Amino acid sequence: MFAKIYSPDAVTGGAAFEQQALRVAEVLRNRGVGSGDRVLLKAENTLGYLTVLLALMHVGASIVLVDHMEHAERTAETIESSGVALAVVDGDAPMPADAPAEYVYEIMVAAADRVPDDVHLRFDVWEKLPDSLVMWSSGSTGVPKGVAKNGAKFLKNLERNADLVGHRAGDVLLPLLPFNHQYGLSMVLIAWLRDCEFVIAPYRRPDRALRLAGWAGATVVDATPSTYRSLFNIIAKRPSLKDDFARVRMLCSGAAPLERAVVEQGEELFGLTLLDSYGSTEMGNVAFANLENPHGCGQVVEGLAIEVRAEDGTALPAGEVGELFVLDPDLMEGYLDGAGRIVPAARGWYATGDLGRVEDDGNLFVVGRKRAVHRNGHTLHPDVIEHRLAEDGCSAKIVALPDRRRGSSLVFVVQDDALRDPHYWQDRIRGVLPPAEQPNRVLVTEQFPLNRNGKPDRQQIERFAAAE
Repeated sequence: MFAKIYSPDAVTGGAAFEQQALRVAEVLRNRGVGSGDRVLLKAENTLGYLTVLLALMHVGASIVLVDHMEHAERTAETIESSGVALAVVDGDAPMPADAPAEYVYEIMVAAADRVPDDVHLRFDVWEKLPDSLVMWSSGSTGVPKGVAKNGAKFLKNLERNADLVGHRAGDVLLPLLPFNHQYGLSMVLIAWLRDCEFVIAPYRRPDRALRLAGWAGATVVDATPSTYRSLFNIIAKRPSLKDDFARVRMLCSGAAPLERAVVEQGEELFGLTLLDSYGSTEMGNVAFANLENPHGCGQVVEGLAIEVRAEDGTALPAGEVGELFVLDPDLMEGYLDGAGRIVPAARGWYATGDLGRVEDDGNLFVVGRKRAVHRNGHTLHPDVIEHRLAEDGCSAKIVALPDRRRGSSLVFVVQDDALRDPHYWQDRIRGVLPPAEQPNRVLVTEQFPLNRNGKPDRQQIERFAAAE
């Protein structure tokens, strides 16, 4: 269980937390929540969120996780299509008026004076459900889908994860991530499985998160590349804040490709290499770099296998880029259909839709999504081009706009703190890419817009490119 939990206004011991979660479980049972019932949890990262989450696991509920600030209309669709019996929400979470909802605070108050019948939290009933968790794919490549995951497989995947990365009892984990998505939830439950201390920090406020890291003595930080970029820029302006990371031994990254400039900043400030990773909501956690092997996304976790394939399906040799296929015992059970039923996922090799390569030493390097555009008779892969530019120190996102004559017109949106002139970047890009891959136009922005997962928001970037 958690050794200790640090939140912005409280420090809670692990035993006290467990007793509070057991009291909340009693309240939930009295509200009619039982094994297999689908309960939607829509709340911000707080101690109350963690308490309700583990209480729902204890009563064996199917937990539907959605973003804290998701629009009420979208949440209404989720409740309807997922067969949700109850929603547990924050007071400020946008909710449809007729939703069967109760507030986190209300449940916590009702639990305050109870004496739980159970002595310890147990998840054995929850672990057997095919839909122990329902999480939503990011939607970065289309409409978000409800992903049903079995609890036992989910926890086993986290054990594999922790073994490879090196999480251990005594670590103080600081995830600057939303807990309702794969990456953030993984860190919550790894802390529970490995008896770690855990810091609940405001991940949208890196300046405040730094202070909490210092007070709690964080040893392992997990964040997206964009969050690290903000953290490092804050420290560069106020060097004294560097001391708040004095005990940190691992800086772990995921959810989006790492930029070379961010890696270099981390090495310069702390002498630590950012440790990259690869996974998805559907697959769970697949590959991780660690302190002994900080290269690319590191090795595939024990029990999984990865293969790189050409367009015709043949396996490619080490070092060549192709689509990644994963043989994964921890794979999702399936997607939800419109009536909340699970459409079983095919077993065997899972086509990820991602491009990458595996080197001779077994280390995985992910290039990006397998999406192609056609221009002037050439088939181009924007993510491959973006990856090549990133290796040269240019952080860019490519937007393909319709063009009758060419087929597509390519707009390169470059992220640049200094907001240098587009001609500067156009000249620099010309020195890196062959003629067939050159941009039709270059736009410059100080920072990419981000979605709530901390990933660059492709839809907003596309709107920006089209408007300009």
